[in-house]
Amino acid sequence: MSTVKSADGTTIAFDAIGEGRPLIMIDGATAHRAVNPSNAEVAKLLSDEFRVYVYDRRGRGESTDTKPYAIQREIEDLAALIEDAGQPAILFGWSSGGLLALDAAAAGLPVAALALFEPPVVVDDARPPLPTDYVERLEASVEAGRPGDAVELFMTAAALMPPEFVDAMRGTPIWTGVEQIAGTIAYDGRIMGTTMSGNPLPTDRWSAVNVPVLVMHGDNTPPYLKVGPEAVAELLPTARLLPVPGENHNVEPPVLAPVLRQFAKEL
Repeated sequence: MSTVKSADGTTIAFDAIGEGRPLIMIDGATAHRAVNPSNAEVAKLLSDEFRVYVYDRRGRGESTDTKPYAIQREIEDLAALIEDAGQPAILFGWSSGGLLALDAAAAGLPVAALALFEPPVVVDDARPPLPTDYVERLEASVEAGRPGDAVELFMTAAALMPPEFVDAMRGTPIWTGVEQIAGTIAYDGRIMGTTMSGNPLPTDRWSAVNVPVLVMHGDNTPPYLKVGPEAVAELLPTARLLPVPGENHNVEPPVLAPVLRQFAKEL
């Protein structure tokens, strides 16, 4: 494990695997190195050609945190990793991590290209939008010492898990692990902003993104998860949409790695 210091002093823990062109893997909500082995597996498959950064977003795993939170702080975390890499990086983002990647590129970080897998976007009535007070309820639950309520809200309102399935998860090791980082769920809620409101995407948020963007979704993913990537690809002039054959919301590393390798070759 290695670390970098972000601009506000937060320690960001990461593993850098391989040598070559820098590629930074950005997790979505609740994921980090200890619970999501996919990033490290992708890194090993690409290690002959890329230096892949697998890191813990602030407040998760072995990274520290500094209050108050702002999206800009996570952009600064990425800036510190890119500085360690020494050259513009390709950013890959899972789910809400893809929106963070877009924000980083729009902020002017030295980014060579973006690859996004199923960014969380709801622009129609294909699924219920997030509650308008989603972030406020998450933060209030954590501040009141009820992290489980925040986890439940995330799983039911954002991930659309049936309440009875969520109830059955309480007390399991997975549930306990998510409770430990429940305070960071609101971070992704802030990053999503209005992207899951059921309304069209704002035209100005990522208007400064001028690098190639690959927007992916699994061709076996639920229909409502395809609409978002399609909307993002349509919004961005430098983007193209790629349905990944045979995959759903969790694309397997042996499938993802060659897609990223080919995308990089085309830059």
